[in-house]
Amino acid sequence: MTTQQLLASLRDAWNGRWRSGGVAAILALLLTSSVPAQSVGLPTPRLLTTMPMGGQVGTQVDITITGEELDDAGEILFSDPRLSGTPKLDGSGQPIANQYTVSIAADCPIGVYETRIRTRLGLSSSRIFSVNNLPERVQKPGHTTVANAMELPLNSIVNSVMSGRSADHYSFSGRKGQRVFVDVASRGIDSKLEAVVVIGDSLGRDLVVERRTGSLDYTLPEDGKYVIKVHELTYQGGPAFYYRLALRELAADAVAVRQPATRRVNAFSWPPEGLSEQAALAEIEPNNTRTQVQKITLPCDISGAFATAADVDLYEFEARQGEVWWIEVASERLGLPTDTNAIVQQVTGSSETEMLTDVAEFSDIPHPVKVSSNGYAYDGPPYHAGSADVLGSIEIKADGIYRLQLTDLFGGTRNDPKNVYRLVIRKATPDFAVVAWGLHQELRNGDRNAVSKPLALRGGTTQALEVVAIRRDGFNGDIELSMDHLPPGVTAQGIKIPAGKNRGLMLITARADAPRGLSFVNFIGTSSMDGQTVTRPCRVASVAWPILDSWGEIPSPRLTADIPVSVSGIDQSSITIAPAAPMLEVIAGQTLTVPFNVTRRCEFQGASAPLRAIGCGLEAVKALEINFSSEKAEVAIDTAALKCAPGDYVLAFHGPAVAKYRHHPEAVTVAEAAKVEAEKTVAAVETEAKQAMELAASAGAAATPEQKAAADKSLAEIAEKQKAAQAVLAAATEKLKQATATAQPRDIVDIVVAEPITIRIQPAEAK
Repeated sequence: MTTQQLLASLRDAWNGRWRSGGVAAILALLLTSSVPAQSVGLPTPRLLTTMPMGGQVGTQVDITITGEELDDAGEILFSDPRLSGTPKLDGSGQPIANQYTVSIAADCPIGVYETRIRTRLGLSSSRIFSVNNLPERVQKPGHTTVANAMELPLNSIVNSVMSGRSADHYSFSGRKGQRVFVDVASRGIDSKLEAVVVIGDSLGRDLVVERRTGSLDYTLPEDGKYVIKVHELTYQGGPAFYYRLALRELAADAVAVRQPATRRVNAFSWPPEGLSEQAALAEIEPNNTRTQVQKITLPCDISGAFATAADVDLYEFEARQGEVWWIEVASERLGLPTDTNAIVQQVTGSSETEMLTDVAEFSDIPHPVKVSSNGYAYDGPPYHAGSADVLGSIEIKADGIYRLQLTDLFGGTRNDPKNVYRLVIRKATPDFAVVAWGLHQELRNGDRNAVSKPLALRGGTTQALEVVAIRRDGFNGDIELSMDHLPPGVTAQGIKIPAGKNRGLMLITARADAPRGLSFVNFIGTSSMDGQTVTRPCRVASVAWPILDSWGEIPSPRLTADIPVSVSGIDQSSITIAPAAPMLEVIAGQTLTVPFNVTRRCEFQGASAPLRAIGCGLEAVKALEINFSSEKAEVAIDTAALKCAPGDYVLAFHGPAVAKYRHHPEAVTVAEAAKVEAEKTVAAVETEAKQAMELAASAGAAATPEQKAAADKSLAEIAEKQKAAQAVLAAATEKLKQATATAQPRDIVDIVVAEPITIRIQPAEAK
């Protein structure tokens, strides 16, 4: 199969010409094709690791970073002003590559913060930097046996990277009856590590093991030395498998609090607007049988816990016919490994002859949009905005007593009081929550690489965010999307989430001449409720790591703490597709031709590419065909066929294209100039050496010993200058070679997004 044939197949799939078998067909083509693998997504700066991954409040810590496309790495930025950093300097006052000194203010709260690096291509993707109040250290490699276990004081944190096919060993001393809490932060700080934690005796023999949560709460059986062992669940290792191990002593009645962690994507829908930080009521145990049921009055707000194995929590309340009550439970959205199930039953009869009639059962909050069926396949994005929590309503059919039963479907065998929940029963309070992520690209193995990219814009680029909504308590209105506080030269246009739907888009465009810039933007959803305008913040989610092989690794998406938008000011998009006018009008029932200007900055595979329409109410507009040899394109919009009501509609187009992208071509020009200067220097030194030798030869035997010594010294100095000049030339030649290789065109599959246009459909004249 040729590249053109493969691209044509991808285009067919993109336009829906292959229905249920489309994805499988693409994969079959890719697996059987001999076409060399192509990169997915134009290069973007990504911060991958910092070492250490955090620090103690009120201290300075030196960190070393690694990443991708960190050309001209400069400023380091954090999501809180109480964290700051500067490049680390060597003895001569020059910055050391990829090293920074981070200052943590004394009033910086314990928590996790975003860390990013400003680069030639814009602001990088983020990596978590943790702040705690315990002394910190960094583990040196090699502590993989009991004999060479690293000694770790109580109430301290160690930063480490896991070695493959081994376990890290730490030792500490304790006394009988002492309660210790071993807490390994990994997934919650963007690591790929699934930690297994073991506490063993002085000989390393296992005393207690935890394979699920990464933490152990243990009371020591005797005085002596103990060993902590940590390894990855499948014994993987490497730079991406880092962790922070905290060893703390706890009082017998203290609550074991884990290290701060990032929030899952589905946490965007909690808490409801206006909910107090603390619940008004608390669960009263025991409440797991009909004789122990906890009496409540509606509305209510209760905190509880699935504290024991197979815990059943029962609440009983009175309700009247015709009342509608909304029930919401948060537990998984609090970052816990729970799956809440709620059953509401009507209670009739006396205590001896009690009868229960099922009224309603609630389990999961459904995903607002279709997501990937197994987390890493090609039938949807890997972001789960739904939840294993509960949100639903009951309509009371008769006056009486009703009982609510809460259970954790995952809690049949575990005893863990940390598995808490928040139960809210309320009258309808319509509302919504919104979250966004990079537009998913269903192309080929490796497409998940694209969903970890930051909003680092090239000149002339339009980048799309998919936005989804959770609708609460029957809310069914339109949700308009907007973004402000953008960098100069950048605009944003939202495609609204229409009434009754859950999906919209945000399109962010940088002008071709947009200057280098950076802003932390404000992203909101707006709707009208009871005549009032209501705004809600839109969170953004990102996959923590670029995933080159989506068959072998499940993505790990999370919410980010802020939303930076940056512009390179140097690099430009491979293609810009812009409407000839920002808005066009058409009478309902007529056909409108929309012209586009096409600016191509590199070669592309194939002769053309179809771009699919995106826009609320305009999705059925036929594809915009981009001819790569033309600077113009157009599409016809048949409003009669669309049957759109009069109004304003935002329309854009997107689709895949294979660009022959050249990375950092200006570096070749700079390297060529440097090589020319180095050659001039070499030539000048050689001329100087030739003149000095001629002068020494002309003096000949008549030269005095002092003159001969001076001539020899001059020749030696010139020889050193020649050596140094040749070294500079060799380095310049090598740099030119590397820059030339880097700038060689390479095939990259990317999502091409046209700049949006507003279509105003005017009412047809009455006949």
